Amino acid sequence: MNGNNYFSPFVLRCGSRLVSYDRPAVMGILNATPDSFYDGGRYTDEAAIVERAEQMVREGVDIVDIGVVSTRPGAVLLSPDDEARRLVAAVAAVRRHLPEAVISVDTCYALPARAAVEAGADIVNDIGGGDFDPAMFDTVAALQTPYVLMLNPYGSPEEPTGLSRIPADVTDETMPQAVKFFSQRIALLREKGVADIIIDPGFGFSKTLQQNYRLLANLGELRTLFPTTPLLVALSRKSMIYKLLDTTPDDALTGTVALHTAALLQGAQLLRVHDVRVARHTIKVTSELMSNGNCHGTNLIY
Repeated sequence: MNGNNYFSPFVLRCGSRLVSYDRPAVMGILNATPDSFYDGGRYTDEAAIVERAEQMVREGVDIVDIGVVSTRPGAVLLSPDDEARRLVAAVAAVRRHLPEAVISVDTCYALPARAAVEAGADIVNDIGGGDFDPAMFDTVAALQTPYVLMLNPYGSPEEPTGLSRIPADVTDETMPQAVKFFSQRIALLREKGVADIIIDPGFGFSKTLQQNYRLLANLGELRTLFPTTPLLVALSRKSMIYKLLDTTPDDALTGTVALHTAALLQGAQLLRVHDVRVARHTIKVTSELMSNGNCHGTNLIY
């Protein structure tokens, strides 16, 4: 997709490697957990974990995102020690079989993050935005690893009552809240020496359905306000799709493609997905559309 001017290329320092992305990247979800909302229980032993990672690589994944704890609302988190043991085993297995893969780990605790990076992970993907573990920012600074900073200021998955603390009818507060959160946290991370920061608006976390769509419709504002931090969106098969359509996660792929397209049109640089091949096709088609038009940074609400 060389020559397209709508997409901002970015580079991540992954250990001793510099990994460049000149098109939107696909982060493939590998849920090595028994209870994730969509594919929990499919990839819990080493053979299944490796097979899934290899399948994603064949389909063109850019980053394999490994998590061993469900973060769906109401999920029970593991202790940091137990999570670290599971995560290290999964990361080590994928690294042995796929030595060139870029691996991220989905964790909100510093201890598993450090253990996973020492076992071969490249990126820390934190749904807690640094709030669930006060040691997280210092840990990623010491590790010098890329860090995904997600907007989730209203409680952990174990606290489902915290998911609606923003009044449902005050949707105009959603974007200012995101801007304030990212401004403050990025500044703190930079002070601590974290070089590679990726921002994630946290769709589905601590937001009502209406707030999720309002945030997505104005996603381009984040690209404009934070041009040096790659923008990740995680929309795949989430409740904001299947609840709106009155269906299930299994039947939410069409809605996922629609929302991925909307995000790409506004400058999203990474898609975190369950369906790698479909995401690659969505990127290719949307990129062709963008290269023949002039809608860079366009918000969908006028």
